[in-house]
This record gives sequence, C-alpha cells and structure tokens, in this order.
Amino acid sequence: MSDSSFLGTGWSFPPAFDNADHELRLTSGVDNINRSIDLLMNTPKGSRSLMPGYGSDVASYLFRRIDASACAQISQSVQTTLLDYEPRIDVLAVDVVVSDDGATVELRIAYSIRQTNARHNHVIPFSVHEGTNLPGGR
Repeated sequence: MSDSSFLGTGWSFPPAFDNADHELRLTSGVDNINRSIDLLMNTPKGSRSLMPGYGSDVASYLFRRIDASACAQISQSVQTTLLDYEPRIDVLAVDVVVSDDGATVELRIAYSIRQTNARHNHVIPFSVHEGTNLPGGR
C-alpha cells in the first residue's frame, strides 16, 4: 500500500515556517509518527492541563541510578505510554541502552505500523549533562 495518508499529517514540532513561502512546515507518514513519539516521550506526564495523562515519566529517571531494574521499569513505562497515546503503531520492543560512562541512555523503540505492518525503529537519546557543561555551550 503506497498511500500513507491514513498515517496523518501534522505540524512540525517545534512549529517552523518555510523560508521560501512562509508556510507552516508539516510532517506526514512515518516522520509524523516519529515526531509524535518524540513529543510524547519528551512531554512530562501531568504537564498538560487538558490532558493530564498525556506524556511519559522517563524524565523521572534522569538522576536515578540506572540498573537492570530501572531499565525494565523504563521499558515497561514507554511501552504503556505508546500503547495509550500512539494508536497507529504496535510496539515490538523497547530497549534501554546505557552508554559505557552512564551519561547517556537511549530508548530504542522497534514498532510496526498497524495498517501496513511496516517495521521501523526510532532512537530517542537522553543525556545527563549539567547546563554549564553542555557541548557547544557558552
């Protein structure tokens, strides 16, 4: 099936405008799903007053010790969040990968699109850096 209009089209986030014609940039297809997953994972649960359940709690693990138990909790939390708020996909796996120095955690989400059974992967990096020590910072 080559027509992916059922996957949806939405605003890019953060909202951006095209320099040439000053129109709002839109995302569609698989890119729209990936952007939706990014937005969902980076929105703290409870931060939207009209949708208090929307978002994830992965930020609550930011300064915690990330051991096998925490990785399993994060994986389960991400799977539940995607099940509740991204109805276009079936989650195949969520792998939590911690860097050797423990400063970065990647969420590797493998999913299939429900209507097409097309398989995709999406990686979301989370870093633990102090505001003054960010690469390229002032």
